[in-house]
Amino acid sequence: MLPWILLALVALGAFLLLWVPRYRLNKAVEAPFPEPWVALLEQNIQVYRQLPMPLRLQLRKLIKQFLHQKHFSGAGGLEMTDEIRVTIAAEACMLILNRSSRVYPGLKYIIVYPTTFVADHGHADEAGIAGHGPRTLLGESWQAGKVILAWDSVQHGARNFLDGQNVVLHEFAHQLDSETGSANGAPLLGGAKSYSIWAKVLSSEFEKLQAASRKGRRSLMDHYGATNPAECFAVATETFFEKPRRMARDHGELFSTLKAYYRIDPREWQKR
Repeated sequence: MLPWILLALVALGAFLLLWVPRYRLNKAVEAPFPEPWVALLEQNIQVYRQLPMPLRLQLRKLIKQFLHQKHFSGAGGLEMTDEIRVTIAAEACMLILNRSSRVYPGLKYIIVYPTTFVADHGHADEAGIAGHGPRTLLGESWQAGKVILAWDSVQHGARNFLDGQNVVLHEFAHQLDSETGSANGAPLLGGAKSYSIWAKVLSSEFEKLQAASRKGRRSLMDHYGATNPAECFAVATETFFEKPRRMARDHGELFSTLKAYYRIDPREWQKR
């Protein structure tokens, strides 16, 4: 084969490798949003009807991209359905509304159990004490492109958007955190000044939460956030979305910092 023909074929192959996935993604994102999926959102996501229409439309587009790019599988006998996929995708994509995002580029797999599942690896408790052995979990986020969830916990969190407990928001906050290459409680931010403010505010809140946990005092955020800075960010995210008024009142700096990061104000979604 002539060299120039070989070069042309190589170039064509490289072009197709780039163009075909992009074409398929664009086709999936621009396709009409299925009406049954709208019904699922209205039924399963308590806050969905309270979103302004521009955010609803934006969320639907993100859901289509998420479902096109991520692979879902059931575990523990759970059969995968559109209800499971759309509900999880919707809550995950709420974290990236109004933001320039490639929709969790490092995430490939979502594994869903019917209920709590057991993981057997090292962990730390709220006091920072390392432990080993099996633990019963509601969800887990891996830096290797995987999120594991318990479906009954997903349903509870989606249908009660006021209690500050939401496993999807929690685990996908970890995914945002890990986009920097390490899950340390500081996701990708806008620059040195943003990191300086973030470190000051989140470190202060982490220390306060640790003190509350040690002394057994009640706190707005779940004491699990005292485990480490990564868990503090994930728990703060749950609280920001589900208890925004109380966070704004009692933890003003934290609320403002998360509002600047997420570029939304969940207080606007909640009835007074």
